[in-house]
Amino acid sequence: MAENFSQRQQISALTSIADAVSWYCALVVVALILVGALRETSHAYEPIIRGKQLLDRPCDEIYVVGEGETLNTIGEKCGDPFIVEQNPHIHDPDDVFPGLVIKITPLKPQKSY
Repeated sequence: MAENFSQRQQISALTSIADAVSWYCALVVVALILVGALRETSHAYEPIIRGKQLLDRPCDEIYVVGEGETLNTIGEKCGDPFIVEQNPHIHDPDDVFPGLVIKITPLKPQKSY
């Protein structure tokens, strides 16, 4: 009987340790999720908006036209005066709308952002 009681105590102690370890792991996972969420929001790209134009947007090879932008302003900003020639899907240079995807090939190197 004493041996049986000792086994119960060991099992109870191991169960308590397992519960404590599982709670510790759960807290570590929650802490990692919170740290990841904070880190993600603190480095978000926030462009400067004046009027309705995005003034601080990088010029990638694939560019999405923003509200108020024209091919002329995009060409000046990105250093690509031949946007119409490189984008055969643009039939009328005056018919540019927000969301239009265009290809940019700058002639001069861009500043790093």
